[in-house]
Amino acid sequence: MILSSSTNTTNWIRIGLLALPISGLLTAWATLTPQPNPSTEFEAWSRFVSTTKYMISHLLGTMLGIILMILGVIALGAYLAKGGRSGRLGLVAMVITVAANTLALPITGWSAFAAPAIGRAYIAGIEGAMRIDVGTDFIVIFMLTIVLAFVGNVLLGIAIWRSRTLPRWAGAIWIAWAVMFYLADILYGFLFTGSSPPTQPVGSLLMAISSGWIVWTVMRQPSPTLQQEA
Repeated sequence: MILSSSTNTTNWIRIGLLALPISGLLTAWATLTPQPNPSTEFEAWSRFVSTTKYMISHLLGTMLGIILMILGVIALGAYLAKGGRSGRLGLVAMVITVAANTLALPITGWSAFAAPAIGRAYIAGIEGAMRIDVGTDFIVIFMLTIVLAFVGNVLLGIAIWRSRTLPRWAGAIWIAWAVMFYLADILYGFLFTGSSPPTQPVGSLLMAISSGWIVWTVMRQPSPTLQQEA
């Protein structure tokens, strides 16, 4: 007896989906401590980003969380494409979301490595460090990333809701986390407060809950039947 190719695909999709709740939990952990506003509390911000904890949380929390998010979303798109009423929508949403998270990686790299260097320079007495400008190109890429991530994840939530093979309310929770995380937290913080809101972990936990529900549902579904070797 051998496993059919359909069984192998299903098993890989299940493994990939497990990356989603792990990603949500890692992101929630990485955002537990709000970041000070560099516009009004530059010294506090400098000391915050210069700590080893900040570096570890960005490398193991944010960056690893994004990588796992990419893998999990690919698996979710593949699952939706295999059946149900929302296969095409799921694939489109997957492409948009993966593109957004790919763009987010260099932004996170800047936060993990450039921000601590600026903070250490200021603490060392180089006050000009506080006048370093990230540039218009960085802001454009950042805004594009947020828009793509928001649109892609809302479409994923709709695809989950319409799939008929996944819990509809898991899709609703997925949309709720996209609204909270990308609009109410990241975009609002970037445009108005200059710091990370304390509600950011809540959005990540909503994603972990929604994706955990999806994983539990998929794991309980029967695998394709074993086929006799010819």
